[in-house]
Amino acid sequence: RGNRQVQMMAIGGASGTGLFLGAGARLQMAGPALALVYLICGIFSFFILRALGELVLHRPSSGSFVSYAREFLGEKAAYVAGWMYFINWAMTGIVDITAVALYMHYWGAFGDVPQWVFALGALTIVGTMNMIGVKWFAEMEFWFALIKVLAIVIFLVVGTIFLGTGQPLEGNATGFHLTTDNGGFFPHGLLPALVLIQGVVFAFASIELVGTAAGECKDPQTMVPKAINSVIWRIGLFYVGSVDLLVLLLPWSADPAGHRPMG
Repeated sequence: RGNRQVQMMAIGGASGTGLFLGAGARLQMAGPALALVYLICGIFSFFILRALGELVLHRPSSGSFVSYAREFLGEKAAYVAGWMYFINWAMTGIVDITAVALYMHYWGAFGDVPQWVFALGALTIVGTMNMIGVKWFAEMEFWFALIKVLAIVIFLVVGTIFLGTGQPLEGNATGFHLTTDNGGFFPHGLLPALVLIQGVVFAFASIELVGTAAGECKDPQTMVPKAINSVIWRIGLFYVGSVDLLVLLLPWSADPAGHRPMG
């Protein structure tokens, strides 16, 4: 893996269905406070990733962080860590391929096609990608992550233009008044925002892939620190920036659960 693949993996790992699909339901639960929850969880995730980075620089390994659990904590810890990580990604994979089917049904042209067809197609593509060489896998990872980045950047640019020009959206004037006029920063209180933390942490799943990819990097001592140190501002831009922009463009209640707020 070259520097551009590792950098883009860091970006792609910090953005996905947790942002594109999950933001609507989370806005319903926490309102504008979602941006604060993303920020706090993002900072903690960054510190955890930094710790993984220290281990990676100490001894790069292609055996994922399970090898570090084995080295420092023993076989039992490695066994638990390995199986927990497998279960995590097995469940996450199901969520992601389901999200693909939901995305496809969002467009009316594919409404008559059963969702399982798209889910099976996505599973086949992902399974095939994981069976090919690391070089080609990294290249596809780069281009898929680039598509996500471009989508977010376009949303941020267009949204900023609407906000800066005062152009109304769906009959609503944009601006900070959308927060104060709809219950304030914590419209449902503090508890829903705290409960939401577990969902936000799930949204950050896969940022650790930067560390696990170190064993396949050409120069991990240089590339991994750059990628890890850039994660925090990417979380700030993609998650915190996107949610802030959403609540300034439309009332937070306009994004119902299951809705693609950036669709």
